[in-house]
Amino acid sequence: MSVKTERIGSELVKEISYILMTEVKDQDIRFVTIQDCKVTSDLSYAKVYYTVFDKSKIEQTTKALNNAKGFIRKQLFDRMEIRHIPELEFVYDESIEYGQKIEKIIEEIHED
Repeated sequence: MSVKTERIGSELVKEISYILMTEVKDQDIRFVTIQDCKVTSDLSYAKVYYTVFDKSKIEQTTKALNNAKGFIRKQLFDRMEIRHIPELEFVYDESIEYGQKIEKIIEEIHED
């Protein structure tokens, strides 16, 4: 990943988080935490990784985020100084759960 795509990705994380907290009226996505954003080299697509506190609402939250992505892109266009806002794809970030699973396995090994 180039410096430019990393910079735009981190800016997208910051702006999308702010938009979700302040601008979006849908209660299903107000408490979403944006973890990371991977932008393609041609800046046409961005995978936005998110987590939620309540694991039972993952599917509902994904649906709500995908419904709001047009509004989010419009807000990003008004806030960011780039010519083209990437097409957003929201993906649930499973890395935290994976890390906890690995920690649990390591703790079990050390107990033996």
